[in-house]
Amino acid sequence: MLPIAFPPMAVLSQPVPTTSDREVGFPGFNALPLKGSVRPGGTHTHFAVMVPGPGLTDRNWSNPSLPVPSHAGRDFAAWLQVQGVGSLRYDKRFIGAKNPKLDISLDAQVGDIRAAMKAARALPEAKGKKLLLIGHSEGALLALLAAGEADAALLLAMPGLSMGKLIAAQVKGQLDAAGAPKEASALNLAYLETVLEALRKNQDLPQASAGVAPGISALARGLARPESRGFVRDLLDLDPWGAAQRLPIPCALVWGDRDIQAWKPEGVPADFKGEVLQLPEANHFLKRETRDKAGLTSVTAATTYGDGTPMADLSLVAAWLQALK
Repeated sequence: MLPIAFPPMAVLSQPVPTTSDREVGFPGFNALPLKGSVRPGGTHTHFAVMVPGPGLTDRNWSNPSLPVPSHAGRDFAAWLQVQGVGSLRYDKRFIGAKNPKLDISLDAQVGDIRAAMKAARALPEAKGKKLLLIGHSEGALLALLAAGEADAALLLAMPGLSMGKLIAAQVKGQLDAAGAPKEASALNLAYLETVLEALRKNQDLPQASAGVAPGISALARGLARPESRGFVRDLLDLDPWGAAQRLPIPCALVWGDRDIQAWKPEGVPADFKGEVLQLPEANHFLKRETRDKAGLTSVTAATTYGDGTPMADLSLVAAWLQALK
């Protein structure tokens, strides 16, 4: 598809929020209590529900695995407010949970998205507004499965491949960046593929040979955790483009051109009816990244994910929002 030509407009790259968050609670899938934050908007026709990314990422897109304090989701909500868009962002069901038997299946997590949209429609800040569903990273993939019940979708840093293929591509990229010999790289990638196949078949993990890197073994154990194994299996081969092409609503897919975790695919299906936007000098969290992408690793890239890094130029996203009716 051809890129859309938006008129130029002045957009603040660093949001200046005018109102603080309001804390709310609402029942999620199977009535599990969920917590969230509401930020009022302005005159825009839409109100947003924001779905966070993978693992222990909370409503603010903070994650204990990040090496720097990061609240990129809160920053993005503040940026949306500058554009006139209010929002509800929420913690996933397992944030702060103590119950090891908590249902964190794909059905439960997508059910929570639907519950968040239902709760948003009842908020006074969303009265008279249409609903914009926003997902980030893995949250964009999950949002795809519930987006048909929204009025528009904005999918940020969505995996452009199935999760299985993306994990393999990420690992290959890290091995290449580390200068791993071809034989070692091939051995590690072959082991990873046997791990993914074991997950698909719900089998025990294969034994790692001496040549398998500790990081690959740790990744395998993380993917195979008993409490999340079913979720991983159900998501592993989900085709994001198949789901995106079926959306009956306005949709924009957004990637940063310096994102090494999820990147704009080389080919976009010709019959995809939405917009595809690539942001210059933007990383996985839509923060500004001026370093060459080819020289970034998972460790060095994360140094600009934090609160000390300003947001990237989001003019293209602002223009898409402006055109949204």
